[in-house]
Amino acid sequence: MRRLTKKKALTLMKELDAFPKVPESYVESTTSGGTVSLIAFTFMAVLALLEFFVYRHTWMKYEYEVDRDFSSKLRINVDITVAMRCQYIGADVLDLAETMVASDGLQYEPVNFELPPQQRIWHMTLLHIQERLRVEHALQDVIFKAAIKGAPPAQTKSEDSTASLSACRIHGHLYVNKVAGNFHITVGKSIPHPRGHAHLAALVSHDSYNFSHRIDHLSFGEPLPGMISPLDGTEKIAIDSNHMFQYFITIVPTKLNTYKVSADTHQYSVTERERVINHAAGSHGVSGIFMKYDISSLMVKVTEQHMPLWQFLVRLCGIIGGIFSTTGMIHGLVGFLVDVVCCRFQMGIYKPKDDLPAQESSETQLPAENYTE
Repeated sequence: MRRLTKKKALTLMKELDAFPKVPESYVESTTSGGTVSLIAFTFMAVLALLEFFVYRHTWMKYEYEVDRDFSSKLRINVDITVAMRCQYIGADVLDLAETMVASDGLQYEPVNFELPPQQRIWHMTLLHIQERLRVEHALQDVIFKAAIKGAPPAQTKSEDSTASLSACRIHGHLYVNKVAGNFHITVGKSIPHPRGHAHLAALVSHDSYNFSHRIDHLSFGEPLPGMISPLDGTEKIAIDSNHMFQYFITIVPTKLNTYKVSADTHQYSVTERERVINHAAGSHGVSGIFMKYDISSLMVKVTEQHMPLWQFLVRLCGIIGGIFSTTGMIHGLVGFLVDVVCCRFQMGIYKPKDDLPAQESSETQLPAENYTE
């Protein structure tokens, strides 16, 4: 009984076979079939290689959600060169709550305003990247993924004496409250004041005012190798001693997660405005560089993604099976048409009409010959 049951099971499995085997004696290999097979294998190899490149390609996915982190501190990274001596200017931050942030994390370094040749090349390269980013926003994804931004060449200290250096490089970082504020550089060192703060500008002559500046770097949050901020490489030349430069910045918290970098940082957009201070003409204000920033309530999550392995395998199987089926059908159809055309010619269906009367006359003469016999 067990043998009969096993035999029935094997018979049932054979009947369910969807891939029947054809004996080799029934298979005929042809030159046309080999040519079609070679073309099919070539197409399969090319498409499989292209599909592998698609599998290796990654893209950036952007998601938006409400930022619920209000208790943490915001880091401001600054590297600005101002065309005034360090003893004449001061930098600090005053937030919306009238809280003055000490500038202990900033360093004042006397330098020349003109860049050395190597740093000038870096500066021109950065300006070119900024120009392309304004036109093609998708380049930011490439920078995110590749993290191609390297550190700028280190600024070498000038061999000139400190007295001959007419510019001041302010660089470092500050930690401020996560609220709107105003980072500014103006005449005189800042001092605390019961109603806010003030700058000792009375001892500085107006003839020495020159707020021409170059922003080598300005970012918010932890510095990342793949981030190029909108103000990096900005250079402004003051046409008057009493000149005000204003930058209105909107900061967007960003969570970046790529295969090379994973960090919490901030991006920002900026609007620029500048004007000459002339109280007689009604243009009031204070000469200096003012960066007024506000923080968005939305947070952006940037994640690098790529095609899953299972999807790649499914697409690869579809390519191989589709090419096999398509080439098989095309080969069979062409062979069928060739056989039909050749068989009809051999049967004489497509013989010329000029031969038909001669054939009919020969057929009509045959009975007469038989009759005479």
